[in-house]
Amino acid sequence: MGVFDRFINKLNTREQLSDDSEYFYEYCPHCNANLTLQKGYDPSLKYWECRGCGQMLINPEVEGDIVWFCDECGTVMNEQPGFTEDYGEWKCTECGHVNKIDGSELYASEAEFQADRNNPYRGLSDADALELSMYQEEEAIEGKDNIILVRYRETGERYIKKLLTIYNKSVYSYLMEHPVEHMPRIVNIFEGSNCLIVIEEFILGLNLEHILEKGPLPEDKAISVALYICDILNVLHNLPTPIIHRDVKPSNIIISIDNEVNLLDMNVAKWYDPEKTDDTRYMGTQYYAAPEQVGYGLSASSAKADIYAVGMLLNVMVTGSFPKEKRATGQLWNIIERCISLNAEDRYTAKELHDALQEIRRN
Repeated sequence: MGVFDRFINKLNTREQLSDDSEYFYEYCPHCNANLTLQKGYDPSLKYWECRGCGQMLINPEVEGDIVWFCDECGTVMNEQPGFTEDYGEWKCTECGHVNKIDGSELYASEAEFQADRNNPYRGLSDADALELSMYQEEEAIEGKDNIILVRYRETGERYIKKLLTIYNKSVYSYLMEHPVEHMPRIVNIFEGSNCLIVIEEFILGLNLEHILEKGPLPEDKAISVALYICDILNVLHNLPTPIIHRDVKPSNIIISIDNEVNLLDMNVAKWYDPEKTDDTRYMGTQYYAAPEQVGYGLSASSAKADIYAVGMLLNVMVTGSFPKEKRATGQLWNIIERCISLNAEDRYTAKELHDALQEIRRN
């Protein structure tokens, strides 16, 4: 569809403060929120999106019940000089996007518009929509609406479908063509207007976060898990252009039924750029994210950010706590301490960490 277009509800709820006052409170006709108290609101505005319920309201003094929005930037086009529905299309004066003006595509209600705006499949091509229909949804994983167990209708094979609003499509495209051992195989990706839809291998096993809820792991078992993670990161970090995972943590690790360790979730991963001095967006999970990953470093996050997370992970696996609460002991703490150094350059590489952990095993 070329534009956002919908019927707008007239703003018509007013309350005068007193008989001798010319001041009015105005309320949203949908959620009864006090519009007058919403930041930026002015009764002279032609249009206003209620901060309470998010629905668009139209000033009663404005003629007509249809408001047209730019598909690209969301600007109300009715207010742009020279705009008329008669043109059939309109080039937005804010962003330059050419929008289709088609009266047959009006939404019948605000609810219909909101449902379409939030539809994860909005903007998919007919071919992609047809292919996606072959994956029958079975259940949400751990109650998360954006992570769904699906079954391919023709073969009965199960996969995981993810609806991602934060992602780097090129990372997923690369991993689909170049699978990494002990990471879920990317089967297909589809990009719509609202999200990236990823179909990936379903790995049957136990989430490490759930395993740790029963208590810390023996040191040898924790080291075994970390060795797997080091091997995976060593591959990612040594690609022609390294990939930084940026979210190594227990909930992103699955121990399969054959006792192999798998690293999941690349939605906040990024390509390493040595020219960058700061991350464009600060991503990661509290305590596992390195200082440079959340804006407190001297440079952009690099492969060393993932090593910081592995250090935190090791401490949590053997103590059940982060280092500020309880530290591991002996040689293992010496390794963890280097992993979580505030200075990224002082940390191990994935290969160096692997070797250090193997040395503990040998001793």
